[in-house]
Amino acid sequence: MTKGSGWMWIPLRTTEGAGADTSRNDVCNRRLDATMEKISQSVRKKDHSPKVSGRSIYVDDYSGDGVLTGKMLRSSLAKARILRVNVPELPPGYVYVDAKDVPGDNNVNIVLDDCPVFARETVEYIGEPIAMIVGPDPLEVERLVASCRIEYEELSPELDIRTAKTAFFTYEYGKGDVEKAFKEADKVYEEEFSTGYQEQAYMEPQGMMAEPEAGGKMFVHGSLQCAYYVHGAVMRALGCKPDGVHIKQDVTGGGFGGKEDFPSILGCQVAVAAKRANAPVRCVFGRREDMEFTSKRHPSLTRYRVAVKYGKVTAMDIDVIFNSGAYTTLSPVVLQRGLICASGVYNIPNLHVYGRAMKTNTAPTGAYRGFGAPQTYFAVETMMNHIAYDLGAEPLEFKRGQMVRQGDSTSTSGKYHFPVPLPAMIDEVDGMCGYRKKRSLYAKEQKGRYRRGIGLSLWFHGAGFTGSGERDHIKAIVKLRKNADDTVEILAANGEIGQGVRTTFPKIVAHELNIPLEDVYYEQPDTARVPDSGPTVASRSLMIVGELLRRAAIKLRTVWESGEVQEVTEHYKEPDFMIPFYLDKFQGDAYPTYAWAVCAVELELDTLSGFSKVLGAYGSYDVGTPIDYDIVLGQMEGGFLQGLGYSSIEKMEYDGKGRIRNNSFSDYLIPTTMDVPLMQCMLHVEKYPDGPYGAKGAGELPLVGVPGAYLEAMEQALGHGTRLHHIPFSAEDAMEELMKEGR
Repeated sequence: MTKGSGWMWIPLRTTEGAGADTSRNDVCNRRLDATMEKISQSVRKKDHSPKVSGRSIYVDDYSGDGVLTGKMLRSSLAKARILRVNVPELPPGYVYVDAKDVPGDNNVNIVLDDCPVFARETVEYIGEPIAMIVGPDPLEVERLVASCRIEYEELSPELDIRTAKTAFFTYEYGKGDVEKAFKEADKVYEEEFSTGYQEQAYMEPQGMMAEPEAGGKMFVHGSLQCAYYVHGAVMRALGCKPDGVHIKQDVTGGGFGGKEDFPSILGCQVAVAAKRANAPVRCVFGRREDMEFTSKRHPSLTRYRVAVKYGKVTAMDIDVIFNSGAYTTLSPVVLQRGLICASGVYNIPNLHVYGRAMKTNTAPTGAYRGFGAPQTYFAVETMMNHIAYDLGAEPLEFKRGQMVRQGDSTSTSGKYHFPVPLPAMIDEVDGMCGYRKKRSLYAKEQKGRYRRGIGLSLWFHGAGFTGSGERDHIKAIVKLRKNADDTVEILAANGEIGQGVRTTFPKIVAHELNIPLEDVYYEQPDTARVPDSGPTVASRSLMIVGELLRRAAIKLRTVWESGEVQEVTEHYKEPDFMIPFYLDKFQGDAYPTYAWAVCAVELELDTLSGFSKVLGAYGSYDVGTPIDYDIVLGQMEGGFLQGLGYSSIEKMEYDGKGRIRNNSFSDYLIPTTMDVPLMQCMLHVEKYPDGPYGAKGAGELPLVGVPGAYLEAMEQALGHGTRLHHIPFSAEDAMEELMKEGR
């Protein structure tokens, strides 16, 4: 079914229980086949067979012959001065490595470069690596690490972002006349919201390996997202020139952002150890070690002050605090995206946003799917719901009347250059689940043990790197190499982490060259062979790099000489329509375009136990033209499920000493397919003219707005005018609410 140019409705398959009526799905699939563009038709993923057969080689699968195992000696205190490390006598072949062995700069190149390769005079969080012991026998290495004794001068740690004194980063921006709007307001609302950690919980834990090569060079490879990030970091730590080190991505068992910055840290550590031992060194974390000491999503505290006049929001004054942990890592860009999204999908004429990333003596936080946006979208969606309740309005209709439209100013005084399809997408979700009807039904007083609620959330996700990052910092380059046998190799730095680029990139090139897909291949990137096409982050790979590959393929097609070796190069150029973004003013087009989403969550609450069950999860997603139907489907469903976990059961806390308490899958729960018996997703396509065939970023979008819908559904199920302000909202939290008024 099509409606005008550039608009395509694609229903995706449903996940339903046994015995479900599949006739509707059959009709949908037939309609899909008839309307879907050729590029969108699914193919078998190029890495499917080696993965399902077990032939894929992960970093822990390489032969151990001659390879030393590395194990970290970690701090047991959150804040202390290191006085002395007492190391047991090491057997022959075992080496102790610490900061004194770093031949270059003992700082990991991330943003501010404050994170050390190995601890300096002080430790700043429990688990900070002080040293590494490497040797041929993993069990003996563990014994030696356990035998080390560290003498400290204990210092007072800062653990609470409410009282933290050091702001790593501060940003402030606004538009309009906020003070005047509050003076003229009919009502002013103030509320505070908080979110917790979220662990990436990738299938493969962190692991890196370093191998000395001839001429003093170093080869580092492992589980990672951004090969050139690791390259810059290792080059700095070793104090060598760019050609003195090369980085290769091994087959990677998931990332979700957790392998964006952390492999730079671990890569430096194994490289320094390999240099010191003059032997290959591999370090692969155990699951508890990974969950306790690696980066995760930033906890947040957000305060909203909102002015309302004549039943509409006229101003927002927003204060956002992110817990950065002990070091800066990626906090500035995570915070930037969170602040940009703080006013949601609403046209707020008078806006003031102030944000800080605060230092605490806890494990550093970093990238996670959504990158700061889920924290503030949860807050603004819930805030808008609460205002609607107070005004006696239905939340969806209240929000619908204030949504942005094409041509409106963005929060950062940029412009929504392209269509905003939210109204149609709301109707699509309503058509899937009967949202409006159920919302009205569940609003009536519910009695008995089981009570239901349904909620809906609206959001966007800026596609690509924030601000002028693509133009001024990344400056992506790709190459295509045609071999003498007329096969074509893609040369780019973007890593396959489950999102499908080893399939979708070749699809684009093969489609443009009109050659068989099997004649185009894309291997795991190695910085010695591929140009820097930028990091595998920010939902940028397909939209930015995929489009560069499409243009490169057109170039190659025009000069194609059968039987000849040929190579073409393509460089990124910012679209002409972009309003320049200035970080010092926090103004301009933060992104060239936006992916849009609407989701609804229906749940049933057991008032006896506090447990809730998701009855249905429904979503409509605009990610532009899907380059592969099944891959996009997997992204939407998987991200939706992660968002539900973030909203409800994924609870992680640290104790009074700063130690993460939930460090295994026994006490940190993630949802499975059994937790959502019915999930329905569809695509609503608004083509982006500067993306390949109209594609926009997809990977992060489906998680971002889920918590707002989940909490709205929970508030309705609890009834009695319940107002909730934090996620995850657990069964224990539900019981506390139920006991407040003896419900």
